[in-house]
Amino acid sequence: MSADSINKATRRLPAWPLYVLGALPPVWLIFSGFTGGLGIDPVKVMEHQMGEWGLWLLIAGLAVTPLQRFAGVRLIKYRRAIGVLAFFYIFLHLLIWLVLDVQIVSQIIKDIYKRPYITIGMAAFVLMIPLGLTSNNWSLRKLGPRWRKLHKLVYLIVPLGGLHFLMLVKGFQIEPLVYLTGIATLLVLRIKLQRPRRARAA
Repeated sequence: MSADSINKATRRLPAWPLYVLGALPPVWLIFSGFTGGLGIDPVKVMEHQMGEWGLWLLIAGLAVTPLQRFAGVRLIKYRRAIGVLAFFYIFLHLLIWLVLDVQIVSQIIKDIYKRPYITIGMAAFVLMIPLGLTSNNWSLRKLGPRWRKLHKLVYLIVPLGGLHFLMLVKGFQIEPLVYLTGIATLLVLRIKLQRPRRARAA
């Protein structure tokens, strides 16, 4: 499918259906977990799947601008919805870990301080909070140019998420390395796209 055909297909499609569609996978996952459809350790399956889906969405959001610049595919109007869903998925990932997995407050605090992959994951989530809270038109108008600067935190959040996943998996696995390679490539492309803007501003 060409870029023109994709753009024509999405031109009249609003962003709001993404929120509805994005709510379906977590509902299905949690329902499957509580009805015995996720094997012998459903909590771990739900926890890891929500985290991985959240990472997919973070990477997808990072890819929107390079896709438009280098492939001509215009998906900018969906980027905010993708980001909000990413925050929602990562929040559920954290909530499942807190409430269904660890449960003990002292153990949660201990894990955050003593397990590097949890420390990194928690740091990424904390950085996501202001982005999630300001992903609305009111915040965009209120913050003005500062809104764009604030949302550049995504350039730190996404690699932290990829590193969290890499450190989480046991043994050598190619999947987290593929994610990190993709993230690094997208970050390089974004940096290259910003240089002409800075040159014009200068």
